Amino acid sequence: MTGAPEPPASDEPTQPTASEILAQALGGAARRAGLDPAAPSTTGHVVWAAMGGWRGVLESVLPGLAFVVLFTVTRELVLSLVISVGLAAVFTVIRLVQRSPATAALGGLIATAAAAALALWTGRGQDNFVPGLITNAAYGTAFLVSALVGWSLIGLAAGFLMNEGVAWRGDPRKRRVFFWLAIAWALLFFARLAVQLPFYLSGDVTTLGTLKLVMGLPLFAPLVAVTWLAVRAVYPRHPSSEQTPAA
Repeated sequence: MTGAPEPPASDEPTQPTASEILAQALGGAARRAGLDPAAPSTTGHVVWAAMGGWRGVLESVLPGLAFVVLFTVTRELVLSLVISVGLAAVFTVIRLVQRSPATAALGGLIATAAAAALALWTGRGQDNFVPGLITNAAYGTAFLVSALVGWSLIGLAAGFLMNEGVAWRGDPRKRRVFFWLAIAWALLFFARLAVQLPFYLSGDVTTLGTLKLVMGLPLFAPLVAVTWLAVRAVYPRHPSSEQTPAA
């Protein structure tokens, strides 16, 4: 007597889990930023790519620098904000004209414009830095929580890029490395917040703006390098010339 026939396999695609969706988003962002551990790149090249090269550095620094210098010298809030937003707009237009990726520049323009709108609404120069303070608090909290619950954002991105999904969670060494990397990123964002917040509360726009620039790319770049080297260490590359021994 034959057994009951097995139900036919479902042809419906499996719905991705929340962790897979988040990992894909993080991994995609990391790959676009040049942070793919599987790519044969040097550490210097990776850090430079993550900053966006000379153009990315200028786009990140000049609008904020222009605001700080102009506001310090003239105390004219409207003029300082117009020049700052104008520079961000120019960078975005240049990218659009050259048909180069404009995501970063467009995001910078939106952030600069939103911060300027808030400062114009309140009439206080220090409010131009509120979005940045909120961003540091949000990112710091996200990295810290992800580490504490065992789902490091660094691990999710690396797992997606290395095609192992969340299998890294079963490897104690990888979990430990990704835990401390997430903690390091959380500390960076919280350090920015802790140092800059007192100057925001005191209304010291010049010092606040200067600290934001100093604690921006100069701290971001070394941590990108450390993250890259640590992830590469737990995912060692096999030499392409290595051949399988003949039977």
